[in-house]
Amino acid sequence: MSGPDGLSPAARGLCDAMSAAFPGPGDTAALRAAAAARRAPGPAVASVRDAVADGVPVRIHDPSPGATGRPLVAWFHGGGWVMCDLDTHDALCRELAVASGAVVVSADYRLAPEHPWPAAADDALTVVLWARAAAAALGCDPARLVVAGDSSGGNLAAVTALRAPELLAGQLLCYPALDASMGSPSVAEFGEGYFHTAAHMAWYWDQYGGDPAHPHVSPLRAPQVRALPRTLLVLADCDVLRDEGLAYGRRLGGAGVDCGIHLVPGVFHGFLGLPLPASAAAIGAAAAWVAGTGVGGK
Repeated sequence: MSGPDGLSPAARGLCDAMSAAFPGPGDTAALRAAAAARRAPGPAVASVRDAVADGVPVRIHDPSPGATGRPLVAWFHGGGWVMCDLDTHDALCRELAVASGAVVVSADYRLAPEHPWPAAADDALTVVLWARAAAAALGCDPARLVVAGDSSGGNLAAVTALRAPELLAGQLLCYPALDASMGSPSVAEFGEGYFHTAAHMAWYWDQYGGDPAHPHVSPLRAPQVRALPRTLLVLADCDVLRDEGLAYGRRLGGAGVDCGIHLVPGVFHGFLGLPLPASAAAIGAAAAWVAGTGVGGK
């Protein structure tokens, strides 16, 4: 049961604890240190190895080496384009790989403000091109390639899908940042008192740069989405980014894209990977969707 602020009691407790330990916007070094401290162990995976994808460091999570024909997920971590790395999202990638049976390739793209837009977006496309070419060697079906990510990483996944839809079988967008204008009602509704504030989001966008109206910055502004692949949006109900995710889902569905929306009640931005039943359930739903991508023409 959710409280008057929309969060479950367990989520409110976690939200308060995380908010108290998390720096305000404006200090890149402090934010990166706080993100690094959130590393957590994930489930055992048969093979986890680091590699380089045409200049971009990646980590390959393979739950069953030697298998063939599996989905392949190119994962882009969140962190406002300014923080997080392969380690902060290692546990989440492990969970997704184990639950879906897919090989998950996590990308360590360049970060802002040292490398503003379009550096991260270009790195994301580089990794997808590399993954598509390497799919068979990784025991995967290149026709089952999925882009995925959380928050700013969801933005990079969505942008990559706009740039190269013909390479992809699906996009998994977890509470993605889709509109730099930050004009949706949920920004005001959940902008304060939650772990991911409107002030944080505005600062992240400012560090990332780019023209807010450009669709490769703000995918919600894309003039045409009809060619996009099968899509699943995993959204948090108490999140400044909720409404832009819902709006994107409506746009895709209206354009004839096979688009599902998994709106999780009682949780806040960044809930995936946290010790909450809703997190495990959402990862399970996302994993089932990944496992079904490219099967039977889907």
